[in-house]
Amino acid sequence: MERNIEVSVVMPVYNEEKYIDRCLASLKKQTYPKENVEWLFIDGGSSDNTVEKIEQYGILNCSILQNEKRLVTYALNIGIKNAIGKFIIRMDAHAEYSENYIEKCVFYLKTTDADNVGGVAITSGEGFVGEANSEILSSKFGVGNSSFRTGSKSGYVDTVPFGAFRREIFDEVGLFNPELPRSEDNDFNSRIRAKGGKVFLSSDIKFTYYCRNTVGGLLEQAIKNGNALFLTLKKNPKAMSLRHYIPFLFVLSLIVMPILSIFFSLALWSFIAECVLYLSIDFYFSLFKGKKKFALYKFTMYPLFHAVYGIGSIIGMLGIKLY
Repeated sequence: MERNIEVSVVMPVYNEEKYIDRCLASLKKQTYPKENVEWLFIDGGSSDNTVEKIEQYGILNCSILQNEKRLVTYALNIGIKNAIGKFIIRMDAHAEYSENYIEKCVFYLKTTDADNVGGVAITSGEGFVGEANSEILSSKFGVGNSSFRTGSKSGYVDTVPFGAFRREIFDEVGLFNPELPRSEDNDFNSRIRAKGGKVFLSSDIKFTYYCRNTVGGLLEQAIKNGNALFLTLKKNPKAMSLRHYIPFLFVLSLIVMPILSIFFSLALWSFIAECVLYLSIDFYFSLFKGKKKFALYKFTMYPLFHAVYGIGSIIGMLGIKLY
């Protein structure tokens, strides 16, 4: 029987046993006609029960492909090359999706002139540290004006998480850059915009993303993301937004201003003012934005999170790759 596939879902997986059940359960509840969707899981050689769990769910039109490189960008490109739908939707195993996720993605691809459509990430964590980390990653102080993290209104933006694409966009701008395994979204969306295309964020499209539940996990994510900044710029100077530079500039100022203050009193007062302003904002967001039980943790972690990201950027500027 000939398949009438309209949507191809591409999902890289690697040792996702902890999260895959919740993810798959949300996929089976999708309201979009199941016979019109194919599911392409690209496995990076999982050593746990990820593949077995996918197979046990018995999802219609499901294929499991192999990714020997074990990098997300390679997995995405393998999935795209094997997809037959006219819409290609990227998903992540660390997330749960609203029942109308695919339906809404397709709706906005059909009713807007966007080449890529995405939604709002509701960040969630487990345990005290995980919940506190989720607040940091959902805060404008934590992640800047990242629209998809802070729940902004619908509209055209610079980037969205994951993404739902018109198939032809890959013919126009190419596939994901395999040399950018941590900032592939920013790079790809930058190339869409460079050719005159648009990226649309809809507040109607929602998913829950599970963040790191430990201090070490959050800081590891920060230093690797920061490290990708200048390495990405070498490949695509227009890929990153202003918010990505702020932690780098913050850390750089903490290094340079004390040195300059030896020679210039203005530099000393500027340094003091910067620290007072930063700590005031830190205090406000820690105490008054979110649950008060996380206030002390966030007051400590915000500067650590920003500093580690900035340090990662400086290391990347020196050409040293941490991922």
